[in-house]
Amino acid sequence: MKTKMKFILVILGMLFSFSNYAQDVITKKDGTDIEAKVLEVTPEEIKYKRFDNQSGPTFTILISEVLMVTYENGTRDIFDQKRTYSTESDELYELIEKGKQDALMYYNGNNSGRGGVAATSILFGPVIGLIPAAIITSSEPDEGNLNAPNLELMRDPNYRKGYTDQATKTKKKKVWKAYGIASGIWLGIIVASYAVAGSL
Repeated sequence: MKTKMKFILVILGMLFSFSNYAQDVITKKDGTDIEAKVLEVTPEEIKYKRFDNQSGPTFTILISEVLMVTYENGTRDIFDQKRTYSTESDELYELIEKGKQDALMYYNGNNSGRGGVAATSILFGPVIGLIPAAIITSSEPDEGNLNAPNLELMRDPNYRKGYTDQATKTKKKKVWKAYGIASGIWLGIIVASYAVAGSL
């Protein structure tokens, strides 16, 4: 009985650990995230190890490719390197990119619906939880949740496209992550229930 209870506690502890953000996150300018352990930041590059393989090789990424680094304690380093543009197409590209970068910094996805997806998946299982997850991720964030820092810029279609596209990617990522964690918790509860039932 004690062995089974220890096993259950270990399983639940592992599942709940998925929700902890104990890693640094390097956010590239294209919107992708690298979960890492940052070792060194210089004016030209960042040296890091992959979070899931900290005894492995050390990687290097150029500062010019990085938008920001979010450290495990919640602090951030934001890298904003200005570019010079001489053509109209470059200026349009600049607005789209600025929109993407602003969305990465200001759209937090707190009202993305991930809480409802997580609750549904834990209470009714991953199959039922998949329904709200698919519905929520099929649409852009609501206007009131965008949290855009500059409403004047949001009137520009190019900036707006960059901002909403990136906000939509962030929203999807957060919802699917919540779905995955909640599905793991549901599975842990099922395993624990069977273990307890088997010990009676």
